[in-house]
Amino acid sequence: MTFSLAHDARNVYANFIGGRDAPAADGRTFQSFNPTTGQVWGTFADSSAADVDAAVGAAASALDGPWGRLSPTRRGRLMMRWGDKIAEHADRIAALETAQNGKLYAEMHTQARLVQDWLYYFGGLADKVEGTVVPHDRTSVFNYTLREPLGVVAVIVPWNSPTFLTIMALSPVLAAGNTVVIKPSEVTSASAVELARLAEEAGIPSGVINVVTGLRGAGEALVDHPKVAKINFTGGDAGGRAIAAAAGKRLVSTVLELGGKSPNIVFADADLDRAEAGVLAGIFAAAGQTCVAGSRAYIQRPIYERFVDRLVARAGRIVLGDPMKPSTQMGPVATATQLAKDETMVRRALADGAEILVGGERASVPEFPEGYFFSPTILHNLSAGNCLLREEVFGPVLGVIPFDDESEVVAAANDTPFGLAAGVWTRDLTRAHTMARTLQAGTVWINTYRAMAFNSPFGGYKDSGLGRQNGIHAIDQYLQTKSVWCELSSEIQDPFVIKV
Repeated sequence: MTFSLAHDARNVYANFIGGRDAPAADGRTFQSFNPTTGQVWGTFADSSAADVDAAVGAAASALDGPWGRLSPTRRGRLMMRWGDKIAEHADRIAALETAQNGKLYAEMHTQARLVQDWLYYFGGLADKVEGTVVPHDRTSVFNYTLREPLGVVAVIVPWNSPTFLTIMALSPVLAAGNTVVIKPSEVTSASAVELARLAEEAGIPSGVINVVTGLRGAGEALVDHPKVAKINFTGGDAGGRAIAAAAGKRLVSTVLELGGKSPNIVFADADLDRAEAGVLAGIFAAAGQTCVAGSRAYIQRPIYERFVDRLVARAGRIVLGDPMKPSTQMGPVATATQLAKDETMVRRALADGAEILVGGERASVPEFPEGYFFSPTILHNLSAGNCLLREEVFGPVLGVIPFDDESEVVAAANDTPFGLAAGVWTRDLTRAHTMARTLQAGTVWINTYRAMAFNSPFGGYKDSGLGRQNGIHAIDQYLQTKSVWCELSSEIQDPFVIKV
Protein backbone atom coordinates (compact mmCIF):
# COMPACT_ATOMS: atom_id res chain seq x y z
CA MET A 1 0.00 0.00 0.00
CA THR A 2 1.33 3.46 -0.90
CA PHE A 3 0.76 6.57 1.20
CA SER A 4 1.57 10.16 0.28
CA LEU A 5 3.20 12.82 2.44
CA ALA A 6 1.50 15.58 0.47
CA HIS A 7 -1.23 17.76 1.93
CA ASP A 8 -4.70 16.42 1.29
CA ALA A 9 -7.69 18.73 1.68
CA ARG A 10 -9.70 15.74 2.88
CA ASN A 11 -7.70 15.63 6.13
CA VAL A 12 -10.48 17.34 8.06
CA TYR A 13 -11.35 15.98 11.50
CA ALA A 14 -14.09 16.81 13.97
CA ASN A 15 -14.29 15.71 17.58
CA PHE A 16 -15.63 12.23 18.24
CA ILE A 17 -18.29 12.38 20.97
CA GLY A 18 -20.88 9.78 21.84
CA GLY A 19 -20.07 7.70 18.77
CA ARG A 20 -20.40 10.55 16.27
CA ASP A 21 -18.27 13.22 14.61
CA ALA A 22 -18.93 16.54 16.31
CA PRO A 23 -17.54 19.86 15.04
CA ALA A 24 -16.48 22.37 17.68
CA ALA A 25 -19.52 24.05 19.22
CA ASP A 26 -18.31 27.49 18.17
CA GLY A 27 -17.03 26.30 14.78
CA ARG A 28 -13.38 27.06 15.49
CA THR A 29 -10.62 24.98 13.89
CA PHE A 30 -6.84 24.76 13.87
CA GLN A 31 -4.32 23.31 11.42
CA SER A 32 -1.58 20.73 11.76
CA PHE A 33 1.61 20.56 9.72
CA ASN A 34 3.57 17.77 8.11
CA PRO A 35 7.09 18.13 9.58
CA THR A 36 8.71 16.39 6.63
CA THR A 37 7.39 18.86 4.08
CA GLY A 38 6.72 21.81 6.38
CA GLN A 39 3.29 22.13 4.76
CA VAL A 40 -0.24 22.17 6.19
CA TRP A 41 -1.54 18.62 6.56
CA GLY A 42 -4.98 18.81 8.15
CA THR A 43 -7.70 20.78 9.91
CA PHE A 44 -9.16 19.88 13.31
CA ALA A 45 -11.87 21.04 15.68
CA ASP A 46 -10.55 23.56 18.20
CA SER A 47 -12.59 22.52 21.20
CA SER A 48 -13.85 24.75 23.97
CA ALA A 49 -15.27 24.00 27.43
CA ALA A 50 -18.65 23.33 25.81
CA ASP A 51 -17.19 20.53 23.69
CA VAL A 52 -15.39 19.06 26.68
CA ASP A 53 -18.62 19.13 28.66
CA ALA A 54 -20.42 17.26 25.88
CA ALA A 55 -17.69 14.61 25.77
CA VAL A 56 -17.65 14.12 29.54
CA GLY A 57 -21.45 13.92 29.51
CA ALA A 58 -21.35 11.21 26.84
CA ALA A 59 -18.76 9.27 28.84
CA ALA A 60 -20.81 9.54 32.03
CA SER A 61 -23.94 8.34 30.23
CA ALA A 62 -22.10 5.33 28.82
CA LEU A 63 -20.82 4.46 32.29
CA ASP A 64 -24.34 4.58 33.74
CA GLY A 65 -25.71 2.78 30.70
CA PRO A 66 -24.47 0.05 28.36
CA TRP A 67 -20.82 -0.03 29.42
CA GLY A 68 -21.66 -0.15 33.12
CA ARG A 69 -24.13 -2.98 32.55
CA LEU A 70 -21.66 -5.16 30.67
CA SER A 71 -20.04 -8.02 32.54
CA PRO A 72 -16.28 -7.64 33.01
CA THR A 73 -15.76 -10.66 30.73
CA ARG A 74 -17.76 -9.10 27.87
CA ARG A 75 -15.97 -5.79 28.42
CA GLY A 76 -12.62 -7.52 28.12
CA ARG A 77 -13.66 -9.33 24.94
CA LEU A 78 -14.62 -6.03 23.33
CA MET A 79 -11.22 -4.60 24.21
CA MET A 80 -9.58 -7.56 22.49
CA ARG A 81 -11.77 -7.09 19.42
CA TRP A 82 -10.70 -3.44 19.35
CA GLY A 83 -7.07 -4.57 19.39
CA ASP A 84 -7.78 -6.76 16.36
CA LYS A 85 -9.32 -3.81 14.52
CA ILE A 86 -6.33 -1.58 15.22
CA ALA A 87 -3.92 -4.26 14.02
CA GLU A 88 -5.96 -4.66 10.81
CA HIS A 89 -5.64 -0.91 10.14
CA ALA A 90 -2.02 -0.54 11.29
CA ASP A 91 -0.87 0.57 7.81
CA ARG A 92 -3.25 3.51 7.70
CA ILE A 93 -2.74 4.55 11.32
CA ALA A 94 1.04 4.45 10.94
CA ALA A 95 0.89 6.56 7.78
CA LEU A 96 -1.28 9.15 9.54
CA GLU A 97 1.15 9.41 12.41
CA THR A 98 4.25 9.62 10.23
CA ALA A 99 2.60 12.41 8.25
CA GLN A 100 1.93 14.31 11.48
CA ASN A 101 5.04 13.73 13.62
CA GLY A 102 7.71 12.71 11.10
CA LYS A 103 8.75 9.52 12.89
CA LEU A 104 9.72 6.53 10.80
CA TYR A 105 6.78 4.71 9.28
CA ALA A 106 8.40 1.41 10.28
CA GLU A 107 8.35 2.40 13.96
CA MET A 108 4.82 3.81 13.84
CA HIS A 109 3.63 0.63 12.13
CA THR A 110 5.28 -1.56 14.76
CA GLN A 111 3.64 0.46 17.53
CA ALA A 112 0.22 0.30 15.86
CA ARG A 113 0.46 -3.48 15.76
CA LEU A 114 1.91 -3.86 19.25
CA VAL A 115 -1.05 -2.21 20.96
CA GLN A 116 -3.06 -5.35 20.24
CA ASP A 117 -0.96 -7.04 22.96
CA TRP A 118 -1.87 -4.31 25.47
CA LEU A 119 -5.59 -4.64 24.76
CA TYR A 120 -5.43 -8.44 24.98
CA TYR A 121 -3.52 -8.33 28.27
CA PHE A 122 -5.74 -5.81 30.00
CA GLY A 123 -8.86 -7.20 28.34
CA GLY A 124 -7.93 -10.48 30.00
CA LEU A 125 -7.52 -8.73 33.37
CA ALA A 126 -10.99 -7.17 33.21
CA ASP A 127 -12.65 -10.18 34.88
CA LYS A 128 -9.79 -10.75 37.33
CA VAL A 129 -10.71 -7.73 39.46
CA GLU A 130 -11.87 -9.25 42.72
CA GLY A 131 -12.97 -8.10 46.16
CA THR A 132 -12.18 -9.79 49.47
CA VAL A 133 -13.98 -11.10 52.52
CA VAL A 134 -12.65 -9.43 55.67
CA PRO A 135 -12.39 -11.69 58.75
CA HIS A 136 -13.70 -10.21 62.01
CA ASP A 137 -13.58 -11.23 65.62
CA ARG A 138 -17.35 -10.68 65.79
CA THR A 139 -18.49 -13.70 63.80
CA SER A 140 -21.99 -12.39 63.17
CA VAL A 141 -20.58 -9.79 60.78
CA PHE A 142 -20.16 -10.46 57.08
CA ASN A 143 -17.81 -7.80 55.68
CA TYR A 144 -16.62 -7.79 52.08
CA THR A 145 -15.09 -5.34 49.63
CA LEU A 146 -16.09 -4.29 46.13
CA ARG A 147 -13.65 -2.76 43.66
CA GLU A 148 -15.46 -0.33 41.40
CA PRO A 149 -14.53 2.03 38.56
CA LEU A 150 -13.76 5.65 39.36
CA GLY A 151 -15.93 7.13 36.59
CA VAL A 152 -14.83 9.30 33.69
CA VAL A 153 -11.05 9.39 33.17
CA ALA A 154 -9.26 12.07 31.15
CA VAL A 155 -6.34 10.86 29.04
CA ILE A 156 -4.03 13.57 27.66
CA VAL A 157 -1.54 12.25 25.12
CA PRO A 158 1.64 13.71 23.54
CA TRP A 159 2.66 13.70 19.90
CA ASN A 160 5.67 11.41 19.84
CA SER A 161 3.94 7.98 19.94
CA PRO A 162 0.23 8.82 19.79
CA THR A 163 -1.42 5.43 19.25
CA PHE A 164 0.98 3.52 21.47
CA LEU A 165 0.76 5.95 24.40
CA THR A 166 -3.01 6.31 24.04
CA ILE A 167 -3.61 2.57 24.24
CA MET A 168 -1.03 2.14 27.00
CA ALA A 169 -2.98 4.66 29.07
CA LEU A 170 -6.48 3.52 28.08
CA SER A 171 -6.07 -0.23 28.53
CA PRO A 172 -6.14 -0.40 32.36
CA VAL A 173 -8.70 2.42 32.48
CA LEU A 174 -11.19 0.45 30.38
CA ALA A 175 -10.38 -2.87 32.01
CA ALA A 176 -11.34 -1.33 35.35
CA GLY A 177 -14.72 -0.35 33.87
CA ASN A 178 -14.22 3.40 33.46
CA THR A 179 -15.06 5.52 30.43
CA VAL A 180 -12.71 7.96 28.74
CA VAL A 181 -12.27 11.37 27.18
CA ILE A 182 -9.04 11.63 25.17
CA LYS A 183 -7.34 14.95 24.49
CA PRO A 184 -4.62 14.22 21.89
CA SER A 185 -1.78 16.58 21.11
CA GLU A 186 -2.68 19.25 18.60
CA VAL A 187 0.31 18.01 16.59
CA THR A 188 -1.05 14.47 16.12
CA SER A 189 -4.81 14.44 16.58
CA ALA A 190 -5.88 12.28 13.64
CA SER A 191 -5.01 8.84 14.98
CA ALA A 192 -6.97 9.35 18.22
CA VAL A 193 -10.14 10.00 16.22
CA GLU A 194 -9.44 6.99 14.03
CA LEU A 195 -8.90 4.78 17.09
CA ALA A 196 -12.24 5.89 18.56
CA ARG A 197 -13.99 5.09 15.28
CA LEU A 198 -12.43 1.63 15.28
CA ALA A 199 -13.67 1.11 18.85
CA GLU A 200 -17.20 1.69 17.56
CA GLU A 201 -16.63 -0.84 14.80
CA ALA A 202 -15.42 -3.34 17.40
CA GLY A 203 -18.70 -2.99 19.30
CA ILE A 204 -17.56 -0.87 22.21
CA PRO A 205 -20.67 1.15 23.17
CA SER A 206 -20.94 4.75 22.02
CA GLY A 207 -19.66 7.24 24.56
CA VAL A 208 -17.13 4.91 26.18
CA ILE A 209 -14.27 6.47 24.18
CA ASN A 210 -14.56 10.14 23.24
CA VAL A 211 -12.02 12.45 21.62
CA VAL A 212 -11.81 16.24 21.91
CA THR A 213 -9.14 17.88 19.78
CA GLY A 214 -7.82 21.36 20.40
CA LEU A 215 -5.20 23.53 21.97
CA ARG A 216 -4.28 24.24 25.58
CA GLY A 217 -7.72 25.56 26.51
CA ALA A 218 -9.36 22.23 25.71
CA GLY A 219 -6.92 20.37 27.93
CA GLU A 220 -7.42 22.79 30.80
CA ALA A 221 -11.21 22.50 30.51
CA LEU A 222 -10.90 18.71 30.67
CA VAL A 223 -8.64 18.78 33.72
CA ASP A 224 -10.99 21.18 35.50
CA HIS A 225 -14.23 19.40 34.63
CA PRO A 226 -16.06 18.43 37.85
CA LYS A 227 -17.13 15.03 36.50
CA VAL A 228 -13.61 13.91 35.56
CA ALA A 229 -12.55 11.45 38.27
CA LYS A 230 -8.89 10.98 37.32
CA ILE A 231 -6.34 12.32 34.87
CA ASN A 232 -3.69 10.36 32.99
CA PHE A 233 -1.14 12.70 31.42
CA THR A 234 1.98 11.95 29.41
CA GLY A 235 4.14 14.95 28.55
CA GLY A 236 6.59 17.48 29.96
CA ASP A 237 7.20 18.02 33.67
CA ALA A 238 5.91 21.61 33.56
CA GLY A 239 2.59 20.44 32.15
CA GLY A 240 2.47 17.63 34.70
CA ARG A 241 2.96 20.04 37.59
CA ALA A 242 0.18 22.30 36.33
CA ILE A 243 -2.20 19.36 35.92
CA ALA A 244 -1.38 17.92 39.35
CA ALA A 245 -1.97 21.32 40.95
CA ALA A 246 -5.32 21.78 39.21
CA ALA A 247 -6.39 18.22 40.02
CA GLY A 248 -5.37 18.65 43.64
CA LYS A 249 -7.81 21.52 44.04
CA ARG A 250 -10.62 19.09 43.24
CA LEU A 251 -9.04 16.23 45.27
CA VAL A 252 -8.65 14.26 42.03
CA SER A 253 -5.64 11.97 41.58
CA THR A 254 -3.35 11.69 38.58
CA VAL A 255 -1.06 9.30 36.76
CA LEU A 256 1.79 11.34 35.28
CA GLU A 257 4.45 10.04 32.91
CA LEU A 258 6.75 13.01 32.46
CA GLY A 259 10.17 13.91 31.14
CA GLY A 260 13.54 12.26 31.42
CA LYS A 261 17.25 12.92 31.25
CA SER A 262 18.27 9.30 31.10
CA PRO A 263 21.90 8.16 31.51
CA ASN A 264 23.34 5.42 29.29
CA ILE A 265 26.40 4.08 31.12
CA VAL A 266 29.10 2.11 29.27
CA PHE A 267 31.77 0.28 31.28
CA ALA A 268 35.11 -0.72 29.81
CA ASP A 269 34.24 -4.42 29.93
CA ALA A 270 31.04 -4.01 27.86
CA ASP A 271 30.43 -5.62 24.50
CA LEU A 272 31.20 -2.45 22.59
CA ASP A 273 29.32 -3.44 19.44
CA ARG A 274 26.12 -3.93 21.42
CA ALA A 275 26.76 -0.85 23.54
CA GLU A 276 27.31 1.30 20.47
CA ALA A 277 24.01 0.15 18.98
CA GLY A 278 22.27 0.74 22.31
CA VAL A 279 23.62 4.25 22.79
CA LEU A 280 22.74 5.20 19.21
CA ALA A 281 19.22 3.74 19.56
CA GLY A 282 18.78 5.48 22.87
CA ILE A 283 19.21 8.97 21.42
CA PHE A 284 18.88 8.95 17.63
CA ALA A 285 15.99 6.51 17.21
CA ALA A 286 12.82 8.60 16.87
CA ALA A 287 15.11 11.66 16.46
CA GLY A 288 15.52 11.72 20.22
CA GLN A 289 11.82 12.47 20.67
CA THR A 290 11.12 9.92 23.35
CA CYS A 291 10.75 10.34 27.08
CA VAL A 292 13.38 7.66 27.74
CA ALA A 293 15.97 9.12 25.37
CA GLY A 294 19.45 8.23 26.61
CA SER A 295 20.68 11.79 26.20
CA ARG A 296 23.63 11.45 28.60
CA ALA A 297 26.24 8.82 27.67
CA TYR A 298 28.71 8.12 30.48
CA ILE A 299 31.69 6.17 29.12
CA GLN A 300 34.44 4.71 31.30
CA ARG A 301 37.74 6.46 30.72
CA PRO A 302 39.86 3.54 29.37
CA ILE A 303 37.53 3.23 26.35
CA TYR A 304 36.27 6.81 26.21
CA GLU A 305 38.16 8.13 23.17
CA ARG A 306 37.77 5.11 20.92
CA PHE A 307 34.12 4.56 21.85
CA VAL A 308 33.28 8.23 21.25
CA ASP A 309 35.06 8.04 17.90
CA ARG A 310 32.79 5.13 16.99
CA LEU A 311 29.67 7.03 18.02
CA VAL A 312 30.71 10.13 16.09
CA ALA A 313 31.52 8.16 12.95
CA ARG A 314 28.23 6.29 13.06
CA ALA A 315 26.17 9.40 13.84
CA GLY A 316 27.67 11.10 10.82
CA ARG A 317 26.39 8.29 8.58
CA ILE A 318 22.77 8.31 9.79
CA VAL A 319 20.47 8.62 6.78
CA LEU A 320 18.02 11.51 7.09
CA GLY A 321 15.06 11.83 4.77
CA ASP A 322 11.57 10.67 3.94
CA PRO A 323 10.30 8.75 7.00
CA MET A 324 8.06 6.64 4.74
CA LYS A 325 11.10 5.06 3.03
CA PRO A 326 12.66 1.92 4.54
CA SER A 327 16.15 3.26 3.83
CA THR A 328 15.64 6.34 6.04
CA GLN A 329 17.09 6.02 9.53
CA MET A 330 15.96 9.33 11.03
CA GLY A 331 13.15 11.65 10.01
CA PRO A 332 12.48 15.25 10.98
CA VAL A 333 11.62 16.51 14.43
CA ALA A 334 7.89 16.95 14.86
CA THR A 335 7.40 20.71 15.01
CA ALA A 336 9.05 24.00 14.12
CA THR A 337 9.05 24.78 17.84
CA GLN A 338 11.00 21.62 18.62
CA LEU A 339 13.46 22.39 15.84
CA ALA A 340 14.08 25.82 17.33
CA LYS A 341 14.50 24.28 20.79
CA ASP A 342 17.16 21.88 19.50
CA GLU A 343 19.11 24.82 18.06
CA THR A 344 18.70 26.87 21.21
CA MET A 345 19.81 24.07 23.53
CA VAL A 346 22.95 23.43 21.48
CA ARG A 347 23.80 27.14 21.50
CA ARG A 348 23.34 27.28 25.27
CA ALA A 349 25.51 24.20 25.76
CA LEU A 350 28.27 25.78 23.67
CA ALA A 351 28.02 28.99 25.67
CA ASP A 352 28.54 26.88 28.81
CA GLY A 353 31.80 25.51 27.37
CA ALA A 354 30.76 22.38 25.50
CA GLU A 355 32.21 21.46 22.12
CA ILE A 356 30.51 19.85 19.10
CA LEU A 357 31.88 16.58 17.82
CA VAL A 358 29.29 16.11 15.07
CA GLY A 359 26.10 17.85 13.94
CA GLY A 360 24.79 20.75 15.98
CA GLU A 361 22.67 22.43 13.31
CA ARG A 362 19.69 22.09 11.02
CA ALA A 363 20.13 19.48 8.33
CA SER A 364 19.52 20.08 4.66
CA VAL A 365 17.43 17.41 2.93
CA PRO A 366 17.11 18.45 -0.74
CA GLU A 367 13.88 16.54 -1.27
CA PHE A 368 12.24 18.47 1.58
CA PRO A 369 13.76 21.97 1.75
CA GLU A 370 11.12 23.17 4.26
CA GLY A 371 11.25 20.08 6.47
CA TYR A 372 12.12 20.24 10.17
CA PHE A 373 15.36 18.25 10.05
CA PHE A 374 18.11 18.49 12.68
CA SER A 375 21.47 16.77 12.36
CA PRO A 376 22.36 13.93 14.77
CA THR A 377 24.48 15.81 17.30
CA ILE A 378 27.11 14.79 19.85
CA LEU A 379 28.82 17.21 22.24
CA HIS A 380 31.59 16.74 24.81
CA ASN A 381 33.52 18.77 27.41
CA LEU A 382 30.32 19.22 29.41
CA SER A 383 30.65 20.74 32.86
CA ALA A 384 28.40 19.39 35.62
CA GLY A 385 26.08 22.40 35.35
CA ASN A 386 25.73 22.37 31.57
CA CYS A 387 22.12 22.59 30.42
CA LEU A 388 22.51 19.40 28.36
CA LEU A 389 23.06 17.43 31.56
CA ARG A 390 20.13 18.99 33.41
CA GLU A 391 17.33 19.78 30.94
CA GLU A 392 15.39 17.60 28.54
CA VAL A 393 16.05 18.46 24.90
CA PHE A 394 13.65 15.95 23.31
CA GLY A 395 15.75 15.97 20.17
CA PRO A 396 18.72 14.11 18.60
CA VAL A 397 21.33 15.69 20.87
CA LEU A 398 23.74 13.55 22.93
CA GLY A 399 26.20 14.61 25.58
CA VAL A 400 29.19 12.28 26.20
CA ILE A 401 31.02 12.30 29.54
CA PRO A 402 33.98 10.21 30.79
CA PHE A 403 33.98 8.56 34.23
CA ASP A 404 36.40 6.49 36.30
CA ASP A 405 34.46 4.25 38.70
CA GLU A 406 31.00 3.14 39.76
CA SER A 407 30.53 5.55 42.65
CA GLU A 408 31.45 8.51 40.45
CA VAL A 409 29.06 7.58 37.64
CA VAL A 410 26.16 6.76 39.97
CA ALA A 411 26.49 10.17 41.62
CA ALA A 412 26.59 11.89 38.24
CA ALA A 413 23.73 9.84 36.79
CA ASN A 414 21.49 10.60 39.78
CA ASP A 415 22.36 14.30 39.77
CA THR A 416 19.27 15.36 37.86
CA PRO A 417 15.68 16.22 38.73
CA PHE A 418 14.50 13.35 36.53
CA GLY A 419 14.45 9.60 37.05
CA LEU A 420 12.61 7.86 34.23
CA ALA A 421 15.13 5.36 32.83
CA ALA A 422 18.79 4.37 32.73
CA GLY A 423 20.98 1.99 30.74
CA VAL A 424 23.98 -0.01 31.96
CA TRP A 425 26.39 -1.83 29.64
CA THR A 426 28.72 -4.32 31.33
CA ARG A 427 29.61 -8.02 31.41
CA ASP A 428 29.96 -7.93 35.21
CA LEU A 429 26.66 -9.23 36.65
CA THR A 430 27.44 -8.11 40.20
CA ARG A 431 28.14 -4.60 38.98
CA ALA A 432 25.03 -4.62 36.77
CA HIS A 433 22.65 -5.52 39.57
CA THR A 434 24.37 -3.22 42.05
CA MET A 435 23.96 -0.38 39.59
CA ALA A 436 20.30 -1.28 39.10
CA ARG A 437 19.72 -0.82 42.83
CA THR A 438 21.57 2.46 43.16
CA LEU A 439 20.35 4.29 40.03
CA GLN A 440 17.33 6.50 40.73
CA ALA A 441 15.15 5.50 37.80
CA GLY A 442 11.84 3.74 37.30
CA THR A 443 13.35 1.49 34.60
CA VAL A 444 16.93 0.23 34.42
CA TRP A 445 18.00 -1.59 31.26
CA ILE A 446 21.05 -3.85 31.44
CA ASN A 447 22.76 -4.52 28.09
CA THR A 448 19.67 -3.31 26.22
CA TYR A 449 17.72 -0.08 25.78
CA ARG A 450 14.20 1.10 24.90
CA ALA A 451 12.61 -2.24 25.80
CA MET A 452 9.00 -2.23 27.01
CA ALA A 453 6.19 -4.74 27.54
CA PHE A 454 2.53 -4.67 28.47
CA ASN A 455 3.16 -6.70 31.65
CA SER A 456 6.18 -4.80 33.00
CA PRO A 457 5.59 -1.61 35.05
CA PHE A 458 6.76 1.67 33.55
CA GLY A 459 7.01 5.06 35.20
CA GLY A 460 9.39 7.49 36.80
CA TYR A 461 11.11 8.57 39.99
CA LYS A 462 11.38 12.21 41.09
CA ASP A 463 10.20 14.75 38.49
CA SER A 464 9.60 11.99 35.93
CA GLY A 465 6.12 11.35 37.21
CA LEU A 466 3.64 9.64 39.50
CA GLY A 467 2.09 6.19 39.22
CA ARG A 468 2.87 3.37 36.83
CA GLN A 469 1.69 2.29 33.41
CA ASN A 470 1.67 -1.35 32.28
CA GLY A 471 1.69 -4.46 34.43
CA ILE A 472 -0.96 -6.10 36.54
CA HIS A 473 -1.05 -3.37 39.17
CA ALA A 474 -1.73 -0.54 36.71
CA ILE A 475 -5.43 -1.39 36.86
CA ASP A 476 -5.51 -0.66 40.62
CA GLN A 477 -4.99 3.04 39.92
CA TYR A 478 -8.40 3.23 38.24
CA LEU A 479 -10.44 1.40 40.88
CA GLN A 480 -11.93 2.48 44.19
CA THR A 481 -12.68 0.15 47.08
CA LYS A 482 -16.03 -0.05 48.85
CA SER A 483 -16.47 -1.85 52.17
CA VAL A 484 -19.84 -3.59 52.69
CA TRP A 485 -20.94 -4.62 56.20
CA CYS A 486 -23.79 -7.03 56.90
CA GLU A 487 -24.95 -7.95 60.41
CA LEU A 488 -26.23 -11.53 60.45
CA SER A 489 -27.37 -11.80 64.07
CA SER A 490 -30.82 -10.76 65.37
CA GLU A 491 -29.37 -9.25 68.53
CA ILE A 492 -30.37 -5.63 69.23
CA GLN A 493 -27.29 -3.49 69.72
CA ASP A 494 -26.93 -0.59 72.16
CA PRO A 495 -27.58 2.45 69.88
CA PHE A 496 -25.11 4.60 71.84
CA VAL A 497 -22.10 2.29 71.62
CA ILE A 498 -20.03 1.86 68.47
CA LYS A 499 -20.01 -1.62 67.03
CA VAL A 500 -16.58 -3.23 67.04
